[in-house]
Amino acid sequence: MYLVENHVRALQHERLREAELYRRSHYVVRVRRARRRAERAALQARLVLARAL
Repeated sequence: MYLVENHVRALQHERLREAELYRRSHYVVRVRRARRRAERAALQARLVLARAL
């Protein structure tokens, strides 16, 4: 029984680790998208300002 419990515990630990990696990678993707969006908005603002001058 002890061997089975250790195996189950190891599988659960592995699943938790995979879930954490999945969440972290999604967070990184969201941050990159937001950064690109902000950079595009800043570029657009600079272009509008340059045309206005």
